[in-house]
Amino acid sequence: MPGAHEVTYKGNPWFNVGTKSFALAIDGRVILKLEKGHQELLFEIRPQTFSKCPVATVYWSYVELGHLDEAELEGLVLEAWTQIVPKKISRPFLADRAVT
Repeated sequence: MPGAHEVTYKGNPWFNVGTKSFALAIDGRVILKLEKGHQELLFEIRPQTFSKCPVATVYWSYVELGHLDEAELEGLVLEAWTQIVPKKISRPFLADRAVT
């Protein structure tokens, strides 16, 4: 994903674009920045897998990795990345992935 890089915070991996995080592990949990409507749906229909993580005045999503397959996790990480990068970067990247 263009611009994405891993940083370490207190020994935990965080994935950023610039200084903005989109995925992180902390205290043995994974937290993703998902699209608001999608995460609200996931909180409702899959509460064993997704739960609210309060960050400032919004919610991110706690995600139980053991309940996901690799393809679903990949899609969620990609969604989290698209929440923080400009559309002029994410749209061409996603279009290229759809073709391959």
